[in-house]
Amino acid sequence: MAKQTWKPGNMIYPLPAVMVSTADKEGRSNILTIAWTGTVCTNPPMAYISVRPERYSYHMIKESGEFVINLTTKKLARVTDYCGVRSGREVDKWKECRLTKGSASSLKYAPVIEEAPVNIECRVKSIQELGSHHMFLAEVTAVQVDEAYMDEKGKFDLDSTGLIAYSHGEYLDLGEKLGTFGYSVRKKQTARKPKVSGGRKSDAKNAGRKRSDVPNKGRRKSAGKKRTTARRKADR
Repeated sequence: MAKQTWKPGNMIYPLPAVMVSTADKEGRSNILTIAWTGTVCTNPPMAYISVRPERYSYHMIKESGEFVINLTTKKLARVTDYCGVRSGREVDKWKECRLTKGSASSLKYAPVIEEAPVNIECRVKSIQELGSHHMFLAEVTAVQVDEAYMDEKGKFDLDSTGLIAYSHGEYLDLGEKLGTFGYSVRKKQTARKPKVSGGRKSDAKNAGRKRSDVPNKGRRKSAGKKRTTARRKADR
């Protein structure tokens, strides 16, 4: 297989396309679309976003130390793109996109987007000035989920929300499920043969006989013991 070598660049795709909501301490808020985001730690739960310093939301995140990662869906694909190509300096994205500003449960300044199925509330722990982007490393302080996607067993069905991904300049619908975590090493379950009613085959054969007609090993053993005992007495 022939391959070409390109100059260094980010080709890690697909990525989540998320809308990040934030606000400054004066109450001004904004939404920006980000693909440079992900999980960095499980315990404590931590995530990151990378933002260009020239973005309108950058100073809000840096000043308040808060932001919310709002997962996006097929229904939100158009507004997700809009919030990525329009600046909050020029338009009110909440108004233009008809998105509802909700209250975070653990943050003081940053709001959540009510229309998103999942809102991940984050508090900044450190800022890494890497170059074109600065990375905000944050601890997840709370997660809000839409009750409309809870099943009858009380489990949140994330796959039914219609999540989208971003890959090399394109928004994509997630495809069909190929497997579940650990399926490559999981043992295949073999179908068990149905058991014969009554437990043993001999029980099925003897089901129609009278009790006296059924061979009984226990009776034969008992009779044999009696004969052996009689012989022993006779030998004394």
